[in-house]
Amino acid sequence: MKRAFFSFVAICISTFMLFAQEDEILLTIDGEPVTKAEFEYIYSKNNNNVFSEADKKSPEDYLDLFIDFKLKVIEAENLKMDTSKSFINELAGYRNEIAAPYLTDSSFDEQLVKDTYDRMTREVDASHILLRLDPNATPEQEQEVLDKINAIRQKILRGRDFGDAAVEYSEDPSAKDNKGHLGYFTAFMMVYPFENAAFETPVGEVSEPVRTRFGYHIIKVNDVRKNKGEILVAHIMKNVAQNATEETKAAQKEKIDAIYEQLLNGADFAELAKKESDDRRTATEGGKMPWFAAGRIIPEFSTPAFAIENIGDFTKPIETPFGFHIIKKLDEKPIAPFEEMKTEISTRIKRDPERSNSSQHAFIAELKEEYQFKENELGNKELAGKSIQDSAEISNQVLFTVDDKNYSGSDFTKWLEASNEPNASYLSAYDKWVDAEVLALEDSKLEEKHPEFKYLMQEYHDGILLFNISQEKIWNFASQDTAGLEAFYEKNKGSHMWGERFKGSIITCTDAAVHEQADKLFAAEMNNDEVMEHINVEGELIQIEDGAWEEGENPIVDYYVWNGPEPADFNSELTFIRGDKIEPEPKTLDEARGLYISDYQKYLEEKWIKELRSKYKIKVNKKILKTIEGV
Repeated sequence: MKRAFFSFVAICISTFMLFAQEDEILLTIDGEPVTKAEFEYIYSKNNNNVFSEADKKSPEDYLDLFIDFKLKVIEAENLKMDTSKSFINELAGYRNEIAAPYLTDSSFDEQLVKDTYDRMTREVDASHILLRLDPNATPEQEQEVLDKINAIRQKILRGRDFGDAAVEYSEDPSAKDNKGHLGYFTAFMMVYPFENAAFETPVGEVSEPVRTRFGYHIIKVNDVRKNKGEILVAHIMKNVAQNATEETKAAQKEKIDAIYEQLLNGADFAELAKKESDDRRTATEGGKMPWFAAGRIIPEFSTPAFAIENIGDFTKPIETPFGFHIIKKLDEKPIAPFEEMKTEISTRIKRDPERSNSSQHAFIAELKEEYQFKENELGNKELAGKSIQDSAEISNQVLFTVDDKNYSGSDFTKWLEASNEPNASYLSAYDKWVDAEVLALEDSKLEEKHPEFKYLMQEYHDGILLFNISQEKIWNFASQDTAGLEAFYEKNKGSHMWGERFKGSIITCTDAAVHEQADKLFAAEMNNDEVMEHINVEGELIQIEDGAWEEGENPIVDYYVWNGPEPADFNSELTFIRGDKIEPEPKTLDEARGLYISDYQKYLEEKWIKELRSKYKIKVNKKILKTIEGV
């Protein structure tokens, strides 16, 4: 409800006021000035957003609405509503939300989306060697693994075969079988640091060591090609278990070759898949698999699949770690244009912390330069040899300076205690602390640097106060003030009237005999309950619905009372009415409680506004008001 209320407030009192310069004062409320420029912008914006021309207001009429709003906010402030813990926490929550876009580089974000799409138009074929390392490794462990992988890289640069080195050294379990070969992949298929290195390393070369959450990698780029998009294929598979004997493997190869011969002779691929394929998940669909890109399936399968030139063609039997396959190309679709994909790319970037954080890191680098960030090299050397888990003490010397403020070892210690940083090296935690403090500095300057942010915060500040005081003074009060509501009803009971109605009963019988029996009982002046008790001895033979209906509310009543059309599936011999028309009459408070509460709220608000206008001094410069043009 409050979110919707703020949308209303935004329409009524937008605070996107980019008028920091001195301006003419249009009015003062309780001594608080409002400039002509501020009001002019708000008036123009809100009257250009109305649904129809009839809803547009003149500056004079709109000024009254604006003054009413300001009066309520001032009253809430004077009641100290802006000092409550709930208000402070709620405003802080909104501030965090609206500050987020200001604490990153939107131009970098846009470029990141474009660069990511550019990568998606290409596919990299790469191999890698991995040496595993925990993300929270100590500096000594980090250096040990880095030295080791650098030594492996040097051996490869001196001529050692990359695949052989992968078999010998890589801690990726699949390397024993694939020699580190990953096949083709594009953006979003690998962790971000790995992707960066793969796309930035020239074909045929080996990257510098790359740190990911898995450890250190070196990457050899084998090829780069245009992204072929996604393909839709069907396959027929003969499974070969990893521990299968040569005889079993040969038997399966013989079967797949026989199937291939049938296909060459014109057999239906889908029917053979249903009958012969060992992949029962796809066999029922004629072997059809889900759409996939090259990097989503092992290269032994995807490479021959993407090599099929024409839709409808199929491969010779190919071998993968799972057995033998024949693959048929059913359809293909290229990568979509950038305009169609940019929203999806942006969403995927935001879901990937490593990728989305890259824009923040770039933004922080800009802030460091702007605020003249300087590090104390001696302090950093002290941190390099210590680990948080060892509870090693650090001195209180200055570690860095930013915006002419020094940050010391004690500041770092306080941040570590507050952030619950997991066991790690001081040096890795230090980088997070620096980023946090630089962002906090920028956060503290948002109102100063961005007038639109300042006034947007003012909008939320005023909006929360308006909601809270309206809820207390009007909305909740009106529904809880029973005596006041009843007194208001007595004064205004003709405000909500029933139209002409039929008041009585709709009677439905199971057959004509029951109808006849009911007529006799009603003629004997029995009431509805007595008639039902008399007839429904052996089952529900008659139903009676009591009520009062206006025209248009019930088709059966409309048919009998107001000559309406005959209802569908209606039998006049079995359904009839008893009762009379009644003249228009006021609705009772219970019958129209919601409407009268709404009226009572309006009455209370009008009364409240009169009190506020009497309580606070309002001064309008009518001469300046006349210079404001209507929209």
